[in-house]
Amino acid sequence: MKRLGFAFNPTNPAAEALRDRALAWCAAHALEAWAHPADHDAIVGELGDSDAVVVLGGDGTFLRAARAVATGEVPIVGVNLGKIGFLSKVEAEGLEMLLDQLVAGTYTLEPRMALDAAVRPGGGPATARYVGMNEAAIVRGAQARVVRLGVEIGGSHLATFIADGLVVATPTGSTGYSFSAGGPILDPVGRNLVVTPIAAYLAAIRSVVVSPQHAVVVRVVDAFDVLLNIDGHVDVALAVGDVVEVQARSQPVRFVVPAGALPFWDLLRQKAELLPS
Repeated sequence: MKRLGFAFNPTNPAAEALRDRALAWCAAHALEAWAHPADHDAIVGELGDSDAVVVLGGDGTFLRAARAVATGEVPIVGVNLGKIGFLSKVEAEGLEMLLDQLVAGTYTLEPRMALDAAVRPGGGPATARYVGMNEAAIVRGAQARVVRLGVEIGGSHLATFIADGLVVATPTGSTGYSFSAGGPILDPVGRNLVVTPIAAYLAAIRSVVVSPQHAVVVRVVDAFDVLLNIDGHVDVALAVGDVVEVQARSQPVRFVVPAGALPFWDLLRQKAELLPS
């Protein structure tokens, strides 16, 4: 490791304090470093000669940074300052230990599948594409009215859902919005998409797991107000007739797993115990 990056949550004073600790550690160890708020353009501009990106914040901050590194090969690791922290491998008190391990190389890399979501107005050619680490959700907007969404998988019609929306999640995102809507939790290093309707009316199909070889095509059949949301942060207005095509990305995002990090299924149990019953 010769150059580390730190992406932090600028609205959290604790994240700013952790940033200062991290930069001071790097200076003391003659390690080049940069730090930016977890903004896509700022991070992408620094990736060329960076060896890793360390995210200081909660899962939301991590997702913003992960989308930035998804098109490159720079590994990423999170230091948790949020409430849950499913995506982080270290708590704040372990920052210096993590940095020691990064420099010493005492870690492994875990491939995580991301997704591509293409917006096709009126079902025509794609005019915009988005990368998601957790999910692409097609959901009703501010008006409390259901939407009607037609879903095809691999060219076959699956169902037309009358619902609040639909989530197409990665294995990493299967513990998030999709799970809240009734979807299964997948092994995070798997390569599948999970398709889960949200509060579907009289739906016989609740959630399906899709091969990464198949595209999930969602058509807005009827809606008053509908959006495409990527990872809870990017909102794109859609119209009746628009199509969102979601596919697994072939290039994985590489998560750093420090030596001694808690395995995912233990982490899942531990985090579940912290949630209010």
